[in-house]
Amino acid sequence: MIDMTISAFYQIFGQIVLVAGILLLILLSVTLILGRMLIEKDRLVFPKLLLFTMDVFYGLFKKFAENVGVDAKIVDNIGVEVRNKVNEKDFKIIEPDDTILVLPHCLRHTECEAKLDSSGLVCENCNRCVIGVLKNKGEQMGYKVFIIPGSTFLTKIVEKNRFKAVIGVACFQDLNLAMMKLSNFSCQGVPLLRDGCVNTKVDSRAVGVKLKEAKKLAPKSSCSQDPDKRGYF
Repeated sequence: MIDMTISAFYQIFGQIVLVAGILLLILLSVTLILGRMLIEKDRLVFPKLLLFTMDVFYGLFKKFAENVGVDAKIVDNIGVEVRNKVNEKDFKIIEPDDTILVLPHCLRHTECEAKLDSSGLVCENCNRCVIGVLKNKGEQMGYKVFIIPGSTFLTKIVEKNRFKAVIGVACFQDLNLAMMKLSNFSCQGVPLLRDGCVNTKVDSRAVGVKLKEAKKLAPKSSCSQDPDKRGYF
C-alpha cells in the first residue's frame, strides 16, 4: 500500500514537472518572439512580461536561445532595448545635473596615461580617443561623467552620488546586467559597435542623441534649482 502511494506521488510529481517545463519553454519562446519584434519592428508588447522573463530566467534564457540556434547575445540585446523603451518617457524629463554618463575604460587609447581613482579613470583630455570627446560634451551639458573599468566601480558610484538617471555605454551583456542592477533609475543604454577588452568602438552620435534627449534645453524653474525640493533615489 505504501509503495503504491509513493509510486503515485512520484507519478504526479513527474507530471507537474513536465507541465511546468512545457510552460517555461512556452514563456521563453514568447519572450524571444516579442523581443525580436521589438528589435526588428520597434514594437514593444508586454514589456513587464519581457523584463520578468529576462531577469528571472536570464541564464536559462541564454541556454535556450543557443539550443534553438539563436545567438545568445540576443538576450542582452532584447534586455537593453526593452529597458530603453520602458524608461524613455521618464528619462526625457530628468535634468542633466540629475543624470550621469558612464563610459567603459575599454574605449581609451592603448597609450592612455589616465590615472585610476575611487570613481574610475581620470581623463587627461589628450584627444587620442572618443572618451575625451564624449566626456567634454557631457560635462558641457551638465552631466557628471564616469569612466569605469568594472561593475565594482558602478557600485561605488551609486553609493557616493545622487542621481535619477543614467546613460551607459558598454557591450550588450555588461550593459544589460548594469541596467538590471540600476532598475530603480531611469536608464538608457548605448551598446558598443565593437566590444572586447581593448580597442572597442562606439557610435558617438548615438551617445550624443541620448545626451540631447534629456531635459537640458528647457528653462529650469526656481523649484528645480532648489536641491532641497528635488527627489533622489
